[in-house]
Amino acid sequence: MVDIKAHFLGLNMLRVKIDEYLAKNFMRAGYSRVELIKTPLGTRVIIYADRPALIIGRRGQTIRQLTEVLEKYFRLENPQVTVTQVDNPDLDARIVATRTALAIERGYHFRRAAFVALRRIMAAGAVGAEVIISGKLTSERARYEKIRAGKVYKTGHHIERLVDRAVIHLLRKPGIYGVEVVIVKPGEPDDYVGIKQPSLEGEQAGGEAA
Repeated sequence: MVDIKAHFLGLNMLRVKIDEYLAKNFMRAGYSRVELIKTPLGTRVIIYADRPALIIGRRGQTIRQLTEVLEKYFRLENPQVTVTQVDNPDLDARIVATRTALAIERGYHFRRAAFVALRRIMAAGAVGAEVIISGKLTSERARYEKIRAGKVYKTGHHIERLVDRAVIHLLRKPGIYGVEVVIVKPGEPDDYVGIKQPSLEGEQAGGEAA
């Protein structure tokens, strides 16, 4: 008899290992996440990224190499890889953190890179966002810079529904930089309070009573 708990635990551990591999090798492609779906024909691997073309490669060469790696090193049975474009990259914390890290790597000032990321997140319709950059930013002593806009939730069960968080590490000459992005996605949070407008029928009834 198959142990259901061990089966799903093993599947999730495998997904985490593949996720780490893809995040390391396809950072410049704007890698976001991966899904593994077991089918009678094998394992369906769905990769979400900002720039799928960089994962697919010229004439599909990169994706063929990736399929071989998944089959040989991760022991996936007949992997069928699909690369999908992320619907709204500016609301994906991992993609935004990667973009910010790459901007700093190219020489952008860390504060400018953080503000550009924050503006794009809020322009995409987020309820709130927070960008934290840590490391030896301006001196030999490590510190962090935090900027925030809108509402950012740190506790509560609605975090699982609305909050997306990601951390990217970047190696530079002064040392390792950390870029953390927290995005509160569009939706109605639990603490939302709205004022109900009076209906037209109610106003007419009030006028007749007067």
